Amino acid sequence: MKRIYVNEKWCLGCHLCEYYCAFANSGKDDMAKALKGVKINPRIRVEEGEKINFAVSCRHCEEPLCVKSCITGALTIKDGLISFNKDKCVGCYTCIMSCPYGCIMPDGSGHAVQKCELCTKNACGEPACVKGCPNQAIVFEER
Repeated sequence: MKRIYVNEKWCLGCHLCEYYCAFANSGKDDMAKALKGVKINPRIRVEEGEKINFAVSCRHCEEPLCVKSCITGALTIKDGLISFNKDKCVGCYTCIMSCPYGCIMPDGSGHAVQKCELCTKNACGEPACVKGCPNQAIVFEER
C-alpha cells in the first residue's frame, strides 16, 4: 500500500502542506475563499527544529494502536488504510493518547478527532500535501 513519506533533508518548514491539507478537506473549490480568515486545522503538521523540519501525518500502521483503543469503532482499518467515521466518535480522545506518533488530533469542534486518510474522502486523487509540497519533501509511494 502507498503511504506518505517525508524526507526531512528537503523540508523547508514552509507549512504549505498544512494549507493544502486544510483546503483539500474543506469541501470548497477555491483555496482563498476556503482559508481566508480561518484558523486552519490540517491533518498534517510540520514540526520545526533548529536544523531539521519534518511533516507528521498518520502512518497507517500495520497494527494500529489507535484502532485497537477506539471504544466505539470510529477508527477502522481496511486494506492498510485507517479510516475515521465521525458519526461514531464520542470524543473520548483515547485514540489521541494511544497514537505513538501524535498523528491524531482534535478536529476543532470539541467532540471528534481527525487524522490523515490519504485524501481518499476528497477529489484530490493523491494526498494534497504531496501535490502542494514545493520541494518534493513529501512523497506518496510504496516502499
